[in-house]
Amino acid sequence: MSRRPVGVRTVPALTYPHVGATRTGELPAGWRHVRHRVRLPDSCFRAAGTAVLDWRLHRAAGIRLDAEAERAAPGVRVVSRLGIGPLRLAAPCAVVWAVDDGRRAGFGYGTLPGHPARGEEAFVVSRDDAGHVWFEVVAFSRPDRFVMRAAGPVGRAFQHAYAWWLGRTLRRLCARA
Repeated sequence: MSRRPVGVRTVPALTYPHVGATRTGELPAGWRHVRHRVRLPDSCFRAAGTAVLDWRLHRAAGIRLDAEAERAAPGVRVVSRLGIGPLRLAAPCAVVWAVDDGRRAGFGYGTLPGHPARGEEAFVVSRDDAGHVWFEVVAFSRPDRFVMRAAGPVGRAFQHAYAWWLGRTLRRLCARA
């Protein structure tokens, strides 16, 4: 009988092959790409990183989110829900990587079966060599269910608007910190 070490989670079966590509930023060709970067106040690195890692950013942006853990870590399953009532769309994901090292704080998660798309999305707060603080959303995806295929250009526009909205929300959270 094999036993998994205590505290180690197994990442569930993801729906795409390029696991971890958002960590390096080398996104696979042939997929839709999103890159959105916004500067934050230089004093809010820690507060912004914590807001990303403990799901507060997503919740403050109006995303209904259920996570297996209070903080993003590899293997943690997350279900985001967008929409209203019966039109609410569930998007199950699993965290594939996380970082919190003083220069970068954030995570990337990948799609699980049942998600309307296939791919990976990362949310990272970083500090550059000049001490400036940045928030970046990096993603690659493809439609996986009818709703995303039917959305076409509107779906792509939504992905970009979502990244912009998260940046705006994080700036607002920093202003309160």
